[in-house]
Amino acid sequence: MDAIQQHMIDSYRAAQRGELPPPLPGRHDWGVVREARERRRFEAVIAGRPAYGRRWAALRSLLGKLGKLGRSGKSRKSGKSGKLGKCRPSGA
Repeated sequence: MDAIQQHMIDSYRAAQRGELPPPLPGRHDWGVVREARERRRFEAVIAGRPAYGRRWAALRSLLGKLGKLGRSGKSRKSGKSGKLGKCRPSGA
């Protein structure tokens, strides 16, 4: 049984009982996604971790590690740190 069929059964049952019909399937999906994201940010703050930019920081770290490795798998020596960051003008 899919969501539409279940909704039809629930709507019929609510009409028989004189109750309000349930909301349409998918009606509150984005609200649930927003609440989950806010909950994750809240838990990060409570745990003392940064609430924003965690994915980008992890990606920068991963790319930095991959950038240090050459094709042979050995670490290459270069003057650059391999870290990605915000682009700044050379005069600043």
